[in-house]
Amino acid sequence: MGHALVAGTLDILAATFLSLIRGKAPADMLRGVASGPFPGASEWGTSGAILGVATHFTLMALMVTVFVVVAQRRPALTVSPLKWGVIYGLVTYVIMNLIVVPLRFGAWPPKPISIATQLFCHIVLVGIPIALITARRARSR
Repeated sequence: MGHALVAGTLDILAATFLSLIRGKAPADMLRGVASGPFPGASEWGTSGAILGVATHFTLMALMVTVFVVVAQRRPALTVSPLKWGVIYGLVTYVIMNLIVVPLRFGAWPPKPISIATQLFCHIVLVGIPIALITARRARSR
């Protein structure tokens, strides 16, 4: 699951950078991630931040698994990885930001800057790397 490590690292680095730009501690952002499935995590200090990293990479592994399974059944996804990476990035954006986050946190509507940064992260840092790595591994088989 090198896909999850690559995409997850790119995404978490972007989130850390954005936290710093906004004047927030990256640990607070990580506790926020953990508070999705563990509502009390925002108050758990370092352990909440560590749980946030684990939660983030678990979600990323799930995103990778879905793409890889679909690509195995639909090999065309590996023929045009840039196109399918963009599409998958859009799909992950919609699922996370228009379904999961609003259901859990009730955050709606998102701010335009949040839409832009989240779309960039989901497309460029998550969808495209996942599709490119999947295509490369499919070709090497």
